[in-house]
Amino acid sequence: MQRGALLDAARSLLSEGGTEALTFPALAERTGLARSSVYEYFRSRAAVVEELCAVDFPVWAAEIEAAMAAEPSPEGKIEAYVRSQLALVGDRRHRAVVAISAGELDAGAREKIRAAHGGLVAMIVEALEALGLAQPRLSAMLLQGVVDAAVRRVELGAAEDPDVIIETAVAMALWGVRGQADDRV
Repeated sequence: MQRGALLDAARSLLSEGGTEALTFPALAERTGLARSSVYEYFRSRAAVVEELCAVDFPVWAAEIEAAMAAEPSPEGKIEAYVRSQLALVGDRRHRAVVAISAGELDAGAREKIRAAHGGLVAMIVEALEALGLAQPRLSAMLLQGVVDAAVRRVELGAAEDPDVIIETAVAMALWGVRGQADDRV
């Protein structure tokens, strides 16, 4: 129960103030625990980050996977893949991990984040294979690059409306994939 409260407090701190806001005194204050009690649950900020990724990333992946499964066509799956990831940008769990990934992490935490993102890329490979793309894994990684760029654009509060960024990212993804599929003919 306390561990969950600490993780919830960590999400809030990260989404409100970035990595600088995630301190053990702030976690203690948010949860009403003594600072020494926080150390009983986590040995470092990196440990908090790793736990957040371990808890939150599978939930996001399941949401993305469910959105893709609801679509019958490969193009629909690609659109769902892009849209569902970009819909997560407003979720404070996602903002927390974005804030974390911008900060200083140890190698273990970075590797866990990379592995989780690799799982996302693997989800879309099958849809790209169904379209007959010659390099579906490479295409999936580049497609994820479009999503990542759109996430950063929305997170930065770019001049464009977030809906415009999302629609542009979806269009780029679909046009790029269709162009590759047309080239194989």
